[in-house]
Amino acid sequence: MLFTDQTDPLAPQREAAMFYGLFLRGHAADDLRRDIDVPKVTLEKWLGTQKYAENFRNNLKRVYTYRKQVLAIFDELVMNERNRQRIH
Repeated sequence: MLFTDQTDPLAPQREAAMFYGLFLRGHAADDLRRDIDVPKVTLEKWLGTQKYAENFRNNLKRVYTYRKQVLAIFDELVMNERNRQRIH
């Protein structure tokens, strides 16, 4: 069987939009950032465990990168919302 990468290129935007919706409903941005983010220390702990196969370690790196993308998009949405509120 041939493996093809069928990831959704809009998945980070959709997930960030979900968190942004929570922000608009009154959840604190900092709490949501903690829910989105994977701290570098956590990634290093995961990668430092020798029992994980290399393929799994690569998946962990992809998860880390994905979470950082979601966080960046979320931060941009929050910043735009705050700027929009100041203009009105």
